[in-house]
Order: sequence, then structure tokens, then C-alpha cells
Amino acid sequence: MASALLLVVAAVIALAAGHGAAFDPNPLQDFCVADNTSKVHVNGIPCKDPATVTPDDFFFSGVDQAGAGTTSRRYGFTALPVQIPGLNTLGASHVRVDVAPGAVFPPHIHPRASETAVVLGGAVYFGFVSSYPDNKVYAKVLRKGDVFAVPQGLVHFLYNNGTEPASLYASLSSQNPGFVLLADALFGSGLPDDLLAKAFLTDVDTAHKIGAKFRA
Repeated sequence: MASALLLVVAAVIALAAGHGAAFDPNPLQDFCVADNTSKVHVNGIPCKDPATVTPDDFFFSGVDQAGAGTTSRRYGFTALPVQIPGLNTLGASHVRVDVAPGAVFPPHIHPRASETAVVLGGAVYFGFVSSYPDNKVYAKVLRKGDVFAVPQGLVHFLYNNGTEPASLYASLSSQNPGFVLLADALFGSGLPDDLLAKAFLTDVDTAHKIGAKFRA
């Protein structure tokens, strides 16, 4: 009886440990300001000496600047990562996104994070798709002040189908949420054309022509 109870307890602990490992670990101190100069390799970024930490380690300026950051010429969006060293180990990351009229932030996933986005200006069609077999679209037209949440790991997108620029501020529930653009991953990674043709119910020539656009 005792051995059976021990097995049950061990199984519960193993399940709990496995679930916890799927998310960022809880910090063991008030803060761990990222030391980007360290050459130590850990699961994350090593901490600065707390004695050298300043208020600037918890500060970022420039989120109000439209168009700041890296622009995708292919899709027409600009992303500005909000890099705050003091968020290291705290399981959060942030980004400002600007989307030109007629542009998209195409279907993508964050395998390690949920996302909550608030519209700073303009309007966008924003949503996500539930997992197979339902593949149901949950989407709305969002305007300034609106907030929308995306569950972890689900395909989501936004489309500025209006005539004015749009901007959003997104918060993600991981320090390293991961970012997979589906079309780029499928057609720009070198997967065989015949495989893609079968997956998308088309012919090899069409799959090759689409892939060529991503490999250019």
C-alpha cells in the first residue's frame, strides 16, 4: 500500500514538474537585470551585479515613435522590440508594431507565449485561429484603445485594411516567446516542392513559383 502511494505521489510531482517546465521559470530574486556583456551561457541572460543596477535598467524610451524599429519590406509592418534589461527572468517581453495601410502582419505563432495587444492608433483586423480540427477564426476589427488576447501557440495575424496607418503595443508572456512566420517557414525553408504541393492541394509548379518569392 505504501509503495503504491509513493508511486502516485511521484507521478503527480512528475506531471507538475513537466507542466512548470513549459513556461518561464519563476525568479529567485527581486530582479535579475540582464548583463549583455557576459560570456556565460545559461538558459536566459546572466544577472548584473545588483550593486550596479540603476533605474535606467527598468526603462525604455521611444514607444511613441511611429515607424521606429525593423521594417518588413515583404509585408509592410515595422516591429520595435521594447528592450528592458530589468525584465530579464520575469517572463515578459513587449513590442510596438506599426502596420501601413493595406499591409499585414501575416499568420504566425509564438510557441512559448500568449499575447495581449492594445491598439495605439488606427484600426486593424486582428485575430487567431483555433487548433485542428476546428480551425475556427476568432477575429475583430480593433480600433484605438481596444485590447485583444491570443492564446499561447495559436496562429494569429493582423491586417490593416483601412486607409490610415495603425499601431499596436503587444505584451507576451515569455522572455523568449519564439516567432514563426508560417509562410516563410514553409516556403522559404527549402521544403521539397512536391511535399508543399501535396500539403496545399496544388501542383508542383505552383508550389515552386510561390517558394521562389520567398527564396529571392
